[in-house]
This record gives sequence, C-alpha cells and structure tokens, in this order.
Amino acid sequence: MPVFYGWKVVAAILVVLTFASGLSFYNHAVILEALARKDVFSVESASLAVSLFFVSGGISGLYVGKLLARYDVRLCITAGATICGIAIASLGLVSSLWQLYTVYIFFGAGFSASGLLPGTTLVARWFHRKRAMALSIASTGLSLGGVVITPASAALVEAVGLEGAAPVMGLAYIIGVIPVTWLFIRTSPASMGLGVDGGPMEKPGSERPADGVSFSEARRHRFFWGICFAYVFLMLAQVGGIAHQYGLANEVITNGQTALALAILPIASIIGRLIGGWLVENMSIRAFALAMMVFQVVSLSVLSLSEGVATLFLGLALFGVSVGNLLMLQPLLIAEAFGLRNYAQIFSAANLMSSLGTACGPAALGLAYSFSGSYTLPYLLAASAGIAGLLLFASAGPVGATREQAGA
Repeated sequence: MPVFYGWKVVAAILVVLTFASGLSFYNHAVILEALARKDVFSVESASLAVSLFFVSGGISGLYVGKLLARYDVRLCITAGATICGIAIASLGLVSSLWQLYTVYIFFGAGFSASGLLPGTTLVARWFHRKRAMALSIASTGLSLGGVVITPASAALVEAVGLEGAAPVMGLAYIIGVIPVTWLFIRTSPASMGLGVDGGPMEKPGSERPADGVSFSEARRHRFFWGICFAYVFLMLAQVGGIAHQYGLANEVITNGQTALALAILPIASIIGRLIGGWLVENMSIRAFALAMMVFQVVSLSVLSLSEGVATLFLGLALFGVSVGNLLMLQPLLIAEAFGLRNYAQIFSAANLMSSLGTACGPAALGLAYSFSGSYTLPYLLAASAGIAGLLLFASAGPVGATREQAGA
C-alpha cells in the first residue's frame, strides 16, 4: 500500500522548521552575544531586537494568513525564506542600532512567512484524524533546530566572527528551506487529486465548503479570547524560561555541566511532543492541554528552587515536555475549535497575541533578575504567568462549542 503523500509533506515541514528555528529562534542568543562584543551594542539594546522580531512576526502573520488562503503555500515560504536569508546575511554588516532593529523587523516578517504559520496550515489541510501525530512530527523540527543547527552556527561564529558567519547562515536558511519546499510540499490534498488523510477525493461538483467558522464568527466566541489571552501568559513563561536557562544553569552548576543541562530541554521537548501527539489522539485535547499547563507551572517552580544538579535537570526535563507540547497544542486547539474555513487567519490572530508574551518574557525575567540578584524570583514570576494562562484557558469553556453553535 503506497504511503499517503501527506506524510512526505510532514517530513518536508520538519526539515523547513529545523532550519527556520535553528537559524532564528534558538540562534538569537548566539547572534546577540556576538553583537554585544562590539562597542556599538549592549546586551540590553541588542536584546530589544529579539522583541522586535517576535512583534514583527506576529503582525506580519495577519497578512501571511490571508496570503495562505489565496495563494500557493510554496510561494509564501519561498518569499519568507528569501527575506530571512538576506536579513541574517546583513547582520554581519550592521553598525548601528537602527540598522539592527530594521534588519530584525524584516527577519521576523520573513520567519512568519516561512515557519510555523504555513507549516501548521499545511498539516491542518492534509490531516484530520491523524492531525495531532502529524503536527507532533512536523513541529519536532522546532526542537531539532536547537539541537543540530544552532550549535553549528555558534561554532561558526566563534571561528570566523559574525561578519564571516552571517552570509553563510543566511545562505543556509535559503538552501535548507526553499529546495525541500518545492520538491515535496504541495498546497493541499486536492491539488494532487487526493482526499484528507488519504481518503477518497470529493467528486467534481460535490465538494463541500471547508468545515468551520469564519474569522468574524470566531472572534465572537469566548474560547477564542480565552486561548488567545492564555497563550500570552503561557508564552511569556515559556520563552522567558528558555531565554534564561543558561544563566540559571551557571548559577546552580559548574561550567562543565552546563552543556549537558542545555541539551536536556530540547531533547525532552522532542520526546514529549512525539508522545503527546499519540496521547492527544486517544484522550480529550482540553484535558491534555490543562495537564501540560500544570507541567509548565510545576517545572518552572522546581527550577526556581533549584540548588543542585538533580533539581535543575528534573526541572529542565519537565519544562521541555511542556514546551514541546504547548507549542503543538495551540494550532491543534484552534483547528479543533474553529475548523479549517478561516484557519490561517484565526491562527495568525492568535499567534499575534501570543507573540506579545513571547516578546515580553525574556525582558520580564531579566528585570526580575536585576531586582533580586538571583533566578529564584524570575522563575517564580514565570510560574505565576503559567498559572494565569492555565486559569484563563480553563475558564474558556469546551473546545468544540464554537463549531457546534455555528452548526458545523
């Protein structure tokens, strides 16, 4: 029996996200450290560029969502990858803050068009019954990028400096994303004469409109705002916790153990996400989401109280499990609640709101560290943000109520 082509699309998305995340999300720390060595930039001023990256990506996502509904996804990914490649290559030439901020605004917009938004949109189109497993496999690229690509970037920057490494990294983004996109990604099952999940295609003239509700209908329901505001706090906690794990590790353990500590989170994220993809198909998605939010709160609380190797490693492992699954769950919850009719637009709007938490997380924990002088208060702050996200999501109501009310 031939393999459903959708799984080839999933594999291609995994590769795309590996390069996209490895050269952007996880690579920010490497780039900012290199920039901070120049007299022009301080850690604080350069860090604002990362916030601009996430805000720019969130705002751009609103327009990317509309483009994905109208045009071939491959065109969108190609344009985004090209913008990212040029932006990364330009980082070796920046000599002032306004240049850095301008480059990072374009960088964020390009990532929005070539990263998670088109990737989740494709998975939602190709799969229904196996959507959770497909998304867990595809989004594993987000963690693989931090394990495989970012260390190579760091070694390259250390060897030849940012001026020499930036063009190579920019070219790697383009080569890693664009060819696999055109070789394997197809915009929908119907474009290949296939049905969702490999089932039969609708007969000509009998196609039904895409299941789900419109963007305007989604905005009128409590669940939309519940998940949007919940993810503001959940992403604040998550990205803030990730951004400061290196500092926490240095505070608790020796330098020789730090490299091992930093590998725990992405590895646990990969394993947890793959297991989570199977669990979501066999239990209530809302119950699983609540469990992962509890995992996040517990793990951040453990990290705030870490005083040795055992508690630090345990906290990072639990945190990694929550990181992998909460990233996967947001698009799954939106597809389950609102269907595919306006999925890209709805997800891009939710992603814009969560990007506010993403942008604020590192700075919020950094300010708490400056105030207290240790990482106990910052990680307690992150745990509190996680509790706020948990309560907001729990109060949003049933996941499928929106579509039921709309008669979907």
